[in-house]
Amino acid sequence: MNKQIDLFPITSRQVIVGVDEVGRGPLIGDVVAAAVILPEDCSLLLADSKKLSEKKRELLFERITEQALAYSIQVATPAEIDALNILQATMLAMRRAIEDVARQHPFDMAMVDGNRCPKIAHPCTAIIKGDSKVAAISAASILAKVYRDRQMYQLDQLHPQYGFAQHKGYPTAAHLKILQTLPLLDGYRASFKPVKALLEARQGN
Repeated sequence: MNKQIDLFPITSRQVIVGVDEVGRGPLIGDVVAAAVILPEDCSLLLADSKKLSEKKRELLFERITEQALAYSIQVATPAEIDALNILQATMLAMRRAIEDVARQHPFDMAMVDGNRCPKIAHPCTAIIKGDSKVAAISAASILAKVYRDRQMYQLDQLHPQYGFAQHKGYPTAAHLKILQTLPLLDGYRASFKPVKALLEARQGN
């Protein structure tokens, strides 16, 4: 693994699956989780996806998917988010990604970015700021980020007036202003406060 990233102590023979998610905060779309097992000799210069340019993320996405021993990108849908809450939906997406990787390649430990592990039948460690400490978590953060951004670009092509290519579904001032005049599309998270308020206001009129 890339020793510039692997600051968390990992024994040389441990097979690690790194796990991260993207999309807790947006008002629309899936929450996306990725899980990645990198080869021991991986030489990719990885970093937290938020610290990379979009062009660099796209390039690394292709290289990670080519070089990984196993990887999976899974989602929890807006309907699942509304039914479960965003935290539990995130755990669901992570569990799906880990379980899919487990079917592809055996591993010793799942390492998850953050402070909480999903309920899985495998050893798991949560690491605060893990995407800047463990190469496999960094790789997972890149896969999840690129995948979700691509979803938003596709949505932007279908509905350019909403500005999804710019705000990626997050509740920016521009996004909230747009929603004052346009209908809520399928996929908006009805349980999220700004969306819920709009739905209630429009039902009351």
